[in-house]
Amino acid sequence: MARVIDPALLLQRVLADDLDGAVQAGLMEYAPGDADGSRVSGHPDLPQRLLQAQHQLRQAWAARERYRARAVRLARRDAERDARRAPPPAPDQKPALPSAAAAILARAKARAAAPKGN
Repeated sequence: MARVIDPALLLQRVLADDLDGAVQAGLMEYAPGDADGSRVSGHPDLPQRLLQAQHQLRQAWAARERYRARAVRLARRDAERDARRAPPPAPDQKPALPSAAAAILARAKARAAAPKGN
């Protein structure tokens, strides 16, 4: 069974800036009828106001989705950049010293271990 949407209630909520209540009452499903302009005295622009509110909500929702998509995109780029900048994983073993450096280190250790004589 189709939901009955009351344009007068929708207008009341839109004018009270209760857009959540208007959406729950069926604002986004509202389609103007022939007699809607005369349903609420003093508001012959009722269909236009409701259609404008629908349009503004759709624009706001689209902007929110673009913002969320941008935030996801930026987070992904940051993660990719951080992954590129990360140092390579450390090897399990210490790298061996080149032979010349090992010889210099051995001589220095031997000199330091030698008894000092007067």
